[in-house]
Amino acid sequence: MPGGVAVSHLSVYDWPAEVDGAGRVCGGTPHMHLTCSEGYVVTGGRGAVQTLTLSGVMSGTASGYEVTPLAAGTVAWFTPGTIHRLVNEGDLRITVLMQNSGLPEAGDAVLTLPPRYLTDPETYAAVTVIPADAPEAEQERIARARRDLALEGYEALRSAEGPEALAAFHRAAAALVRPRLAEWRERWERGARAAAAATGEQLDRLDRGDFSHLADAAVRAEQPSAYGKFGMCGRLDVYDV
Repeated sequence: MPGGVAVSHLSVYDWPAEVDGAGRVCGGTPHMHLTCSEGYVVTGGRGAVQTLTLSGVMSGTASGYEVTPLAAGTVAWFTPGTIHRLVNEGDLRITVLMQNSGLPEAGDAVLTLPPRYLTDPETYAAVTVIPADAPEAEQERIARARRDLALEGYEALRSAEGPEALAAFHRAAAALVRPRLAEWRERWERGARAAAAATGEQLDRLDRGDFSHLADAAVRAEQPSAYGKFGMCGRLDVYDV
């Protein structure tokens, strides 16, 4: 995909959860990416994305908490370090654009679990991994359980005063993903870095009057390789690109 970007279609969970002290809010699992930006193109329904950022805390926003409304036609995006939670207020559907060849759905995500689950990769995986060969009902049970567990940690972060709690979560998340960084670097080198280098080479060629790369033009199209996967925020139609 252009620039090493990947795409998936997301139907945000309509599972209710007791949060914020009152009411039953429907939505996904709060989490954070460490090396990838992510963008939303809202294609239907309505809702919001709740975010927590350390920069927001430092600039004086209460707890670093913000709410961005989402409706058909909205384009929203955020950078690494943004804890985000999608809220479904009515059939919220989104096309998700992901940096680094889809790395946000391939490992670059840490759920806002309570600190006792962030101590090591094995403890974290025990409550977050959804076995691909499990029956659908069991996959849904695990997805809902980890969502609710992440909401427990998220509410603690949201209600904390000062930057210490968010900084501690950042520290734990960075330690959790460190064993996978070599794998992530390889994906970046094959994808976004290679795409940027190819553009530089094409600019150099054109500057020399060489346009031979235009003869290699190609067109590709794909249908989703899987439908309805249980993702962090909802059911996903994903592409193998």
